[in-house]
Amino acid sequence: MVPSGAVRHATGPQPGRAGGSTRAVTRTLSDDPLGGTVRRTVLPSGLRVLTEAIPAMRSVSFGIWVSVGSRDETGTQAGAAHFLEHLLFKGTHKRTALEISSEIEAVGGETNAFTTKEYTCYYARVLDEDLPLAIDVMCDAVADSLLEPADVETERGVILEEIAMHDDEPGDEVHDLFARAVYGDHPLGRLISGTEETVTPMTRRQIQGFYRRHYTPAQIVIAAAGNLDHAAVVKLVRQALAGTPLDTDPATPAPHRPDTPAVRVKPATTLVEPKETEQAHIILGCPGIDRIDERRFALGVLNNVLGGGMSSRLFQEIRERRGLAYSVYSYASQYADSGLFAVYAGCAPGKVDEVLKLTRAELARVAADGLTEAEVARGKGMSKGSFVLGLEDTGSRMSRLAKGELLYGTLMPVDELLARVDAVTVDDVNTLAAELLARPMSLAVVGPFGERDFTS
Repeated sequence: MVPSGAVRHATGPQPGRAGGSTRAVTRTLSDDPLGGTVRRTVLPSGLRVLTEAIPAMRSVSFGIWVSVGSRDETGTQAGAAHFLEHLLFKGTHKRTALEISSEIEAVGGETNAFTTKEYTCYYARVLDEDLPLAIDVMCDAVADSLLEPADVETERGVILEEIAMHDDEPGDEVHDLFARAVYGDHPLGRLISGTEETVTPMTRRQIQGFYRRHYTPAQIVIAAAGNLDHAAVVKLVRQALAGTPLDTDPATPAPHRPDTPAVRVKPATTLVEPKETEQAHIILGCPGIDRIDERRFALGVLNNVLGGGMSSRLFQEIRERRGLAYSVYSYASQYADSGLFAVYAGCAPGKVDEVLKLTRAELARVAADGLTEAEVARGKGMSKGSFVLGLEDTGSRMSRLAKGELLYGTLMPVDELLARVDAVTVDDVNTLAAELLARPMSLAVVGPFGERDFTS
C-alpha cells in the first residue's frame, strides 16, 4: 500500500535495515493534504527516522519507539521491559536523573514513557526551538543508560508500589484478569508490570541483558512531528547516537520476536477475583482479530455501534434505559497475531446478573440480526471523526508515524484510511458480527463475590 503522492520505496532497504548501505537512505512517504510532509530515513545501522513537518505548529513531539514489550519476556523475566523503561531515566554517562528531567522542564517541555505488550515508547514534547535539546536528552537516556545497581534497587521499590497501586484499582485489574482468562500463561496474558514474585528477584544482570538484546538499531523507530526540518532531525539524531550501541551496524539484524511462543487462546473461561469493593467490575468477551486483518475497519464500526459511545446499543440499554451501570462500553485490542473483543461494565454487585444477561442478549441479537444501515453509517462517521480529531496535536501525529512503521511497516495516509472506512458495507459488519459475537465468551469479574459460581 503506497500513500497518495508518495515515492515508492526503492528495492533493497526494508524496515529495520539499511540494506547493507553505508549511508542513510531517505524517501518522501507522503505530502498529505490533511497533514504535513512525511519523510523516512533508514540509517546505516538499520535505525529508522520518520518525521512529519507541520510548519503551522510551534511545538514538536519527539519519540523513540522500541519494538519490545511484555510479550517478549520469558516467565522469569515478566516485568523486565517495564522495569527497564523506569531505569532509562535514572542516569547516563553525561547526565544524572535530575538533569534528564530538569533540562527538558527548564524549557517548559515534558517527557514520559510507557510500556505495552508489544512496544515501548520514550517521548518528549517541546517548543520547536528546543528540539535539538530534546533529541540529545532522549537519545542519551535510551542509548546510554548506566543501570546503576543502586538505581535498580530504588526503582524496584517504585515498581512494587506501582503494582500495589494497580491492585487497588479493580477497574484496571479486571482488564488484566480478562487477558489471563483468554491467553492463560502466554505472555499476552501476563501483567505488563510483572508481579511481586517476578520483580523482587530480578537482577541488574537480567535487566542489562534484556536491554542490550532488544534495544538494537533494527528494533527502533524514531519519530517526530511539528515545526521541524527532516534533514536537521536526522543529523541531530546521528550526532546524539554517535559512539553508543545504537550507532553500530549489526551484521545480521535481529529477527523480530524469535522466541515468542505462538498464541493459543484458552477455551471460554470464567475468572473471579474476590475483593471487597463497592462496585463489581465485569468484562465479557472473546478472542478477536489481529491488527493486520482487513476486517479491522468493519470491527471499528461494529464496536462503535455496540458500545463505543453514548448512542451505542449497550450504553442506551444498560445505562440510559435501565440505570444499571454508570460505565459500560465495548472495546477491541489488536496484536500482531491475535486480538480481543470485549464489553466492560461497572455496577452494583447486586446488579451483575442483570447486566450480564442484557449484555449477552444484545451480543446474541447483533450476531443473529446484524446492524441496520443507519447504525453502520453512524459507526462509520464515529470512526472517521475520532481519527481526524485525534490528529489535532503533534503528539498524536508522532505516534501515528511510529506505529505505522513499527506495527504495519507502512504509513496509510489520512485520506486513504478514511476511504477504507467509507468502503465498509452493512454486509461486511454483519458478517463479522455473526462470526465474532457467536464465539464462546470468557468472563472476568472483580468484586465482593467470594466463591460464587458465575459459570451457570
